[in-house]
Amino acid sequence: MTARLHSDRNQNFRRGGFSSRETSHFSLMESKSVEKIVEIDCHLGCAMSGLIADSRTLVDKARVEAQSHWFTYNEKMSVESVTQAVSNLALQFGDDDAGMVPWSSRPFGVALLVGGIDEKGPQLFHMDPSGTFIEFEAKAIGSGSEGAQSHLQEVYHKSMTLNEALKEALVVLKQIMEEKLNATNVEFDQVVREVNCCHVTRDKNFHMFSKQEIEDIITKM
Repeated sequence: MTARLHSDRNQNFRRGGFSSRETSHFSLMESKSVEKIVEIDCHLGCAMSGLIADSRTLVDKARVEAQSHWFTYNEKMSVESVTQAVSNLALQFGDDDAGMVPWSSRPFGVALLVGGIDEKGPQLFHMDPSGTFIEFEAKAIGSGSEGAQSHLQEVYHKSMTLNEALKEALVVLKQIMEEKLNATNVEFDQVVREVNCCHVTRDKNFHMFSKQEIEDIITKM
């Protein structure tokens, strides 16, 4: 299960969002080989649920589009524009009326949560395997997502801080996971920025929590 939330603090501090997910590994599996939360650009990331191979294709597309936009326009690509580019690729399957060779003979078997910070503030989009994407303020995908989404609808509010969002995500994971929460079976990422930062800088806004940071968070629950 993957959950992502964004929050708006008052104007003089930060705006941001973060996502969390349960990880499932066999004892001899290298955890880095099954990443389901990844960085797309310095200001946005992506969480996924479904076929990992398909997700890598879509993530690579998002990364290329974001970097191309930066080098062409000297500005960060908006979260919605990145999602739109990925959606366009996801829609290129099956027979084409114009006689063009389709990208794939089948739809991509993966759902994505694309979240980040741009000039509009925190942005979060859910894209289903068909390529359709919708903006959310808080969204859960994957196994157990129905119960997680119900919890998010009950507790989420627009003035929620990042710390509050982090706490609620942990509550959701604790409710749906069979195993006890630890640094090896959950992952967190966070995207934040200073409101007054210049949009043409390449400041590092995306942050993946280390195992030690996750342990500290769980201990404080």
